[in-house]
Amino acid sequence: MRAQWIIAFALPLAFAAACEDNQATKPARPIVVRSEAQDQLHQLDPMARDIGLKRAIQDSGWQCDRVARSGYVQEQGNLSMWMATCGDGTDWAIFVGPDGSAQVRLCRDLQQYGMPACVIREGAQPQASG
Repeated sequence: MRAQWIIAFALPLAFAAACEDNQATKPARPIVVRSEAQDQLHQLDPMARDIGLKRAIQDSGWQCDRVARSGYVQEQGNLSMWMATCGDGTDWAIFVGPDGSAQVRLCRDLQQYGMPACVIREGAQPQASG
């Protein structure tokens, strides 16, 4: 009975001591969340990729009659950044999330938000995680 009583009081004290050790541990490598959809965008032929990016622009409420040029820019956190130039010369940044969502921004507005420039990196692929 006495042993049970000691355990009943010692266990919460052990948890409390562990909780007070709040030193955050950082992983050796950053954790990157990627989806199959993000990876598949790299496998599309240019015409299919242009159609997909045009649709993302239009679904965001913007106008784009056709995509004249597109390409991969870089990873930005868990988002894959792509760039598309529409037929009217407007440059768009499309950020594709691991959930399949897309955020579309005018390239000319990115600098004021501290975002990377819309520069297509020919032949670039995202860095593999793990």
